[in-house]
Amino acid sequence: MTQAALTHPPAAPAPAAPAPAPRGGPVRWAADRSGWLGPIAVALFAGLLRFWHLGYPKAFVFDETYYPKDAWSLLRQGYEGSWPDHANADILAVPQSVPLGSAPEFVAHPPLGKWVMAIGEQLFGLHPFGWRFMTALLGTVTVLMLARIGRQLFGSTLVGCTAALLMSVDGLQLVMSRVGLLDGIQMFFVLASFGSLLIDRDHARARLATGVAAGGNPDRVRLGWRPWRIAAGVFIGAACAVKWNGAPVLAAFGVLTVLWDQSGRRGAGARRPWRSVLRRDAGPALLAMVGSALVVYVGSWGGWLLSGGNGEGGYDRHWADGRAGLSPDSLLGLPLPQVSMSWVPGPLRSLWHYHSQMYDFNTGLSTPHTYQSNPFAWLVDGRPVSMYWEQVPNGSRGCTSPGGCSAQILGLGTPFLWWAACFALVYLLWRWFFRRDWRSGAVLCAVAGIYLPWFRYQERTIFSFYMVVLVPFLCLAVAQMLGAMLGPAGCSRGRRRIGAIGAGAVVLAIVGCFAFFYPLYTAEVIPMSSWQDRMWFTSWI
Repeated sequence: MTQAALTHPPAAPAPAAPAPAPRGGPVRWAADRSGWLGPIAVALFAGLLRFWHLGYPKAFVFDETYYPKDAWSLLRQGYEGSWPDHANADILAVPQSVPLGSAPEFVAHPPLGKWVMAIGEQLFGLHPFGWRFMTALLGTVTVLMLARIGRQLFGSTLVGCTAALLMSVDGLQLVMSRVGLLDGIQMFFVLASFGSLLIDRDHARARLATGVAAGGNPDRVRLGWRPWRIAAGVFIGAACAVKWNGAPVLAAFGVLTVLWDQSGRRGAGARRPWRSVLRRDAGPALLAMVGSALVVYVGSWGGWLLSGGNGEGGYDRHWADGRAGLSPDSLLGLPLPQVSMSWVPGPLRSLWHYHSQMYDFNTGLSTPHTYQSNPFAWLVDGRPVSMYWEQVPNGSRGCTSPGGCSAQILGLGTPFLWWAACFALVYLLWRWFFRRDWRSGAVLCAVAGIYLPWFRYQERTIFSFYMVVLVPFLCLAVAQMLGAMLGPAGCSRGRRRIGAIGAGAVVLAIVGCFAFFYPLYTAEVIPMSSWQDRMWFTSWI
């Protein structure tokens, strides 16, 4: 099949009987094995990098001073409690002391990411390995998912495994998989939602083809129960319940699934595909995506909602007691009518009020920070975040350099990978606009939902490590570009050989770049001169 046939399917293909499904036995096992061995091998490699000396450094790295303690509080109280100023030292001391207070503490993010982190703390205790365990596990599983998603998206195990290999050697994804922060957890849920939508797309088109083959009208065929779209809503709702910047991704994925439904009906021969989608698909899509996401989001607050016994509980848990109103005078800058809402349960009104305060905090945060940066610089690694820094004198911890040594954790995406991704995104734009390549459009939709909303908050204190959620889609973009370098099906061996050499050189350069910067991702003690050699730009210091 030619490349044109892959990207320009006929508008109304003739109905055909579906191909028989492969039977069990060696043939089916061989097909399954070929699609799993490569992804599993890449995931094992990624897991080794992410779990190796995971408990080092034995310190609270960057915002670990907040989330691991909040996770422990959720385990013990169901809500985020208060901690004294000396809590970090007490937790890291031997013997350990955990000075958790029962007084509620205001937090700026929903609780699900901390509940996930709490699983590791429940298994291994309140120490660095425990609070980093789940981020490392999800960071590894995300690599496996990406390999399978890339295979499903591009129809090639090689391209899928290439995308996964690229992500396994991305410095930012590695760092965020080895620290107890929320963004790596959100990355897992966003990618899982994208993969679920991809499976739903294929299942829906198969049902549509079956209905048309049976004599049904493509304008009227009902696609029925679509569990994978509900799963997508559940996963993206979980992403929102980790951090609110999952909400724009929910909107982007909602648009994407409706566009896929429209193109599917058009390709099946529907005369009025948009009318068919609006009548039969848009409503169920809204319910499946937004409805399930809302259920998951509210459910993530279960600990807070159930914590109100005996006048205690989470922050502002009892705000609605004795009040008939719903919330403050305005929300998102819009005035709200002051009417009695006493019919709404008090805990839900308190939760609404709490959210208004969270919104004001998250949108109004403008306290200057040394490592804050503008979204324009994120894709080119303009200003990475130093999450840990230690000056190591000569003669200490194996340092033999006369000028002393350093140990740093730098949230820096592997430069060659991210710079290649900039070219890949331009290539995908060309493929989508001029070739109508739906695969490029799918990746670009995810990139837009994740990246573009941050430009609304350029005056806010924001950081480049938020882009870890974008990393899987950057790797898909680069893998697609490398797949194109190999050449279309049917090209000459010489063309394939040249393309393979070029694509292989790019991958090797990215892996080599990752190896060069690896000490800065894992707080390895290196001479100051070696550290300076890795500071390619003054904005990285």
